[in-house]
Amino acid sequence: MSAKFSRRELLKGATIGAAAVAGARVFNTPYIMAAEPGKKLRTAVIGCGGRGTGFHVPLAARENLVALVDMDDSKIAGAIKEGKAKQKDFNAEAVKGFNDYRKFFDVMAKEVDAVFIATPNHHHALPAMLAMERGIACYVEKPIAYNVHESRLLAEASKKYKVATQMGNQGHSQEGYRRLVEYIQAGAIGNVTQVYHWSDCENGGVGPRPAAAPVPAGLNWDSFIGPAPYREFHAQLHPHSWHGWHDFGGGALGNRGCHIMDGAHWALNLNGACAIEMEDATGGTDERFPLAARIRWDFPQRGAMPPVKVWWYDGRRKGATSKETGATADSVVDADRNRPPILIELEKKYGKERFEGNATIYVGDKGMMYTGFYGGGARILPEELHKATPVPEMKFERIKGSHTDDFLRGVRDPTHKPCANFEVSAPLTELTLLGVLAARQGVGKKIEWDGNKCTNMPAVNADLQREGREGWKLPKI
Repeated sequence: MSAKFSRRELLKGATIGAAAVAGARVFNTPYIMAAEPGKKLRTAVIGCGGRGTGFHVPLAARENLVALVDMDDSKIAGAIKEGKAKQKDFNAEAVKGFNDYRKFFDVMAKEVDAVFIATPNHHHALPAMLAMERGIACYVEKPIAYNVHESRLLAEASKKYKVATQMGNQGHSQEGYRRLVEYIQAGAIGNVTQVYHWSDCENGGVGPRPAAAPVPAGLNWDSFIGPAPYREFHAQLHPHSWHGWHDFGGGALGNRGCHIMDGAHWALNLNGACAIEMEDATGGTDERFPLAARIRWDFPQRGAMPPVKVWWYDGRRKGATSKETGATADSVVDADRNRPPILIELEKKYGKERFEGNATIYVGDKGMMYTGFYGGGARILPEELHKATPVPEMKFERIKGSHTDDFLRGVRDPTHKPCANFEVSAPLTELTLLGVLAARQGVGKKIEWDGNKCTNMPAVNADLQREGREGWKLPKI
């Protein structure tokens, strides 16, 4: 996992299907035009499920929302309703709907300034690529890609096409992670040798694939499958449970990792060679992620930074009921099995209310630090030590406004680079995807990663990229 995204063998051989290149497609020069100051941007939302409608549609509608794209007609209808409710001057009649983003780009590429992509993970890279090569700025929900190849390709494309890009890990633009990195790099807790991340999210399953069922009315099933291997529609897949299947998501780590691991990646330079292993798991199959997992990354010394062990724990807390499986955590996961022992000890000392269900503890030889879901609540533990520690020099620029404001600023001003642009967010995405890769191998199958490939199990490298079905292949750059 290298921060240097050169033309490697990993990026060779990507081609694009004929269906994805229909229409005008001559975009060989960088896009450097900017929207007129004060003028509303022409926006589109690709993926109108929970995140797309609940978050992106209201924001896009504050500008000039011209299109909604979703493979499910009911989601587009819901997005229209949300737009009307949140924006009094929302003109539903002017919004065009598409159930295939390839058709959207063929028809409207010259009528859009920025797209917000909130599809299932396996669809993140292709619409982002189609947007960038057409000079359209793109905001993509985390992770920006389904696999390592896609992540690196997006970073290269962002650099080449020079459009504004942003991953939806909003903590990167907030105060918490910036303070964390400043404290750690100032030596406030000494040399960090252990990091513990945890999430009470469950995105996995047990048992075989459910039986095929009729495709719900209004759902373009071929569009949902997209670049993934074809399968018949079945339960526990649409609209949200796709997270738990290898072909479409990345489990709980793929869902939450870019939020929770951002601070450690940034502060500790977690790039390059490492070893990754899933140490423990509950549930899961050869095509489904576990209900709960414990994954470890071992990084060697990086410059002056000592070796560090990084853990990820996920799974529902005791008593919680899964929306995906209907099972309670009591029946599938031991109460504390999916939570770091150090967290359990700290809860006893400071109280459970002190710690979020998605958070991180950094252990140094002079103390510990804690950050919440998006980096909030960055504090040295105990509080007395935090108060006694000198506040470090402010090294990083503070972002004005929200994460989305930062993106839209970049759309309007080509000299402004959004803080989580793809060149920045691709290495973080890759860190989490390596954990996803380890989870797909199973418990005890350690991956030795040299920064570009697995050296001890060559077969694993087949999962670093996916060819994609005909018509859904990634374009070359």
